[in-house]
This record gives sequence, C-alpha cells and structure tokens, in this order.
Amino acid sequence: MTTATHPSTPRLTFHGAAGTVTGSRHLLDLGDSRILLDAGLFQGGRELRARNWNAPAFDIAGLDAIVLSHAHLDHSGYLPVLARNGLRAPIHCTAGTRDVLGVLLADAAGLQEEEARHANRKGWSRHKPALPLFCSRDVDRVMQLVRVHRYGDPFDVRGARVVLRPAGHIVGSSTVDVKIESSGTRVVFTGDLGRYDQPILVDPEPVADADVLLLESTYGDREHAKDSKVELARVVSEAHARGGALLIPAFAVGRAQALIWMLRELEHEGRISRVPVFIDSPMANRIAEVTCRHTADLDADMLRKMDERECPLCCKRYVLCETPEQSKAINRADGPIIVIAGSGMAAGGRILHHFLTRLGDSRTTVLLAGYQAEGTRGRLLRDGATALRIFGQDVAVRSKVEQIDGLSAHADRTEIVSRSTK
Repeated sequence: MTTATHPSTPRLTFHGAAGTVTGSRHLLDLGDSRILLDAGLFQGGRELRARNWNAPAFDIAGLDAIVLSHAHLDHSGYLPVLARNGLRAPIHCTAGTRDVLGVLLADAAGLQEEEARHANRKGWSRHKPALPLFCSRDVDRVMQLVRVHRYGDPFDVRGARVVLRPAGHIVGSSTVDVKIESSGTRVVFTGDLGRYDQPILVDPEPVADADVLLLESTYGDREHAKDSKVELARVVSEAHARGGALLIPAFAVGRAQALIWMLRELEHEGRISRVPVFIDSPMANRIAEVTCRHTADLDADMLRKMDERECPLCCKRYVLCETPEQSKAINRADGPIIVIAGSGMAAGGRILHHFLTRLGDSRTTVLLAGYQAEGTRGRLLRDGATALRIFGQDVAVRSKVEQIDGLSAHADRTEIVSRSTK
C-alpha cells in the first residue's frame, strides 16, 4: 500500500463527472482528513462502464467520510465496490436518500448477478468466470455504513462541519455545505440541482454563500419547455381517440411519480378522460412508497392531498403490477389504456415486453418522456426507426411516437441562476 501524502492546504480533486456527466466522485482532502463527495457509477457506452472496474486513484482505507448528495446510481452506485474493497468510513446522507439507496442498489446488484449467471451459462463473456461488478452482500455492507441526518442539522466529520439542504431533485436529494474547521472555508457541492414549482417535492433551498462552489449544470446552456402538461394532455387525448394503448417508458425514480401526478391532475381538471392506468414497474412502486414516507421532502400540495387521501402515489388509484404474471396480463387489456413501465430509454425492463406486443399496432402511441441517449431504443424510436430489435426479433414499428420535453428534474439555465441569486 502506498503512503498517502496530505497537502498543507485543502485540495479538491475530481475522479468522475469531469469530461462526462456520470460517475460523480469528488475528493476533498483537508490535510489530515479526506471526504468523498458522492461515489457514483460511470454509465453509458462500454468504454465509460469499463472505468467502473478500474482501481480508484485514491486510498479507500484513507477515507474519513463519504457524503452523498442523492441516491441516483451515477452518484451512489460505486459504493458497493468501495465497500467490497475495504471501505470503513461512514456514509452520510438524508433519510430519503438512505431509503432510495436501498432500493436502487439492491436492484442493481440483482441485475448484475443475473447477468453474470447468464454469461456463465451461455459462455459469451470473455471473463472466466464472469463476475458482477458488485453483489447483494456488498450492498448490505454499504447500508450498514449509512448515517442519516435531517435537513439543516449540522454534523461533524473529521476536520469539517457539514449541512445538508433540500435540492428538490429526487426524494432525499441535498446540497452539501462543508465548512472546513482549519480555515473557515466553505465548499458547497450542489449534487444534481432540482427545479422550482414542480409537483411533489419542495423547492430547492438556496445556499447563502460559498468560497468554493461545485455546481451541477447539465442544462446550464438551455431552457426547459414550459408546456409539458399541455402536451401531455394532447398526447393522452389523441391516444384515447385512436383507441389503443399509450406506452410510456419512464425512469422509476422521479419521472414515473411525476407522470402519475400529472395524469391524476389532468383527470381531476377534466382535461383528459379517465382510462385504466397500469404502473408496470415494481421499483417505481417502491419509490412511490418511499416518497410518501418522507414528508420533509414533500411540498404543501402533496401533503394536503395525503391528508385528504387524494395522493395519487399512495392512494392506489392505478393498477400496480408487481409480478411477471400481472405484467403479462396487461397484454390482454384492450385500449384505450395507459402503461407506464421501465426503463426510461427502453434499454431494458418491462416496457420491452409491451413494445413486443403493441409496436406493430397502428393504434398504439409511444410517449418518450425524457432524454434518449444515443444508441438506445428510445433514441431509435425518436429518430424514426421503422423496426426495433427486441429479444432477438425485428419488431415492426407502426405505432405513433411522441416526445415531451421539459419533464427533467434538473434545473435549467434560469433556475440555476435564480437558485444562486435568491
């Protein structure tokens, strides 16, 4: 093991989310202690994913603390790898982040374990044997290290005092305010910035000042569309008129809950007809339950609806599909219906089974409700593909494909500026 050398003045180094938007890992070296801000996975193409297997450029045993901004895997998914390789430092976060983290890491471990088993059975991996990046035991190690803090309550890590404040991005998301004891310097890490005046979650809480600001700016060069709800009402109404299914690939954390909320609101306002809605994502169902438990993350309208037993997330007004049998039963449902299923870019998940059954039906509508990365099936549909390869089959695309912009949970240019100047 190499001996770590510590600088006489604090130093911030970047081990991810630099040159790419994923793999958030930022090391704050205070001289006699080291704090890692986020521990995310690299996601995307093969070259990026391969970086998750590289040994980190910092000493895992030398970490004094990890502070998580939120639980999305590009901010938290490297934790099990660190835990397997000797991490003993506490992981600090909010209660909401802890609960979402447990859902996401367990799911990711299960998928990787299954993929490794499949590779070993079929012999298609160049690694003998194929191994998961991390497994369920590693996730258990992570969860034992988690320490929970309330928004606004300062807590001490070696050499610094930390405060977490609502970021409004997903449940539990926070900005991280680190005040270094030796110098009084304040380092503020925003994590992923949320948005103002969005359903379900409280608005982001601005940070008054900082000496060093580590700022997320995914949409810092553009504005989000302002008519998302109007567009959703149009798409739903037109799909209803065609008499077929409306299929919505959706991210399980955040996007699925926002869509459920908007659909219920449009129904209540009489702007769309009430039709059967199937939530075919066990993870989205788990996240909905987590959301309703964490009242510190919820805005006044959400809390009021919960008090009045009108909350669309916890009052179960939709058909929640858990088992494969329940998912398959949707195939027997004639339209008009709405199906929200994972994954958001149609890279995998249950949405593919519905595509297999319904893409060839001209009455079907596919609504792309988020960013579609290059090479994904969602991107191919957006770009006008006439066929998709699904489970080894070429499936003809005769359905109508729509896209709605503006549903992102990331602050745009105006929102970033308003947060920094309020």
